[in-house]
Amino acid sequence: MKKLLIITGFIFALALCSNTVSAQDFRDGYGHNIGKIESDGTVRDGYGHNIGKIYDDGTVRDGNGHNKGKIESDGTVRDGYGHNIGKIYDDGTVRDGYGHNIGKIYDDGTVRDGNGHNIGSAKGLDKRKAALMFFFHLM
Repeated sequence: MKKLLIITGFIFALALCSNTVSAQDFRDGYGHNIGKIESDGTVRDGYGHNIGKIYDDGTVRDGNGHNKGKIESDGTVRDGYGHNIGKIYDDGTVRDGYGHNIGKIYDDGTVRDGNGHNIGSAKGLDKRKAALMFFFHLM
């Protein structure tokens, strides 16, 4: 269950990192809309509530403004204290801070967990940014 929450959080964090579209929907593994990211980086849940924001430098904050972490330009993911908690690779593979495979982001936006199960989609987002869903649970 904890891994699922981490993965779900990662998906939302991904959304937080993209400001290349006016509003990008995120869907769960069943195709239900579970949130969106707005052009200013604001992330909203499926009900329209503000649940966080991603800033241009990769910093992720929750809906109350608390620092949740950051994704660096090389794909390294850090928590709010600066600890290395994982990495997203150029091919979309996502590994936790111990090097364990926890999922993958595919070119079509499909997000799969480490066992290959479809857990959602974030079409049109950079893989590195979408990978944040695995690390930051904002719901």
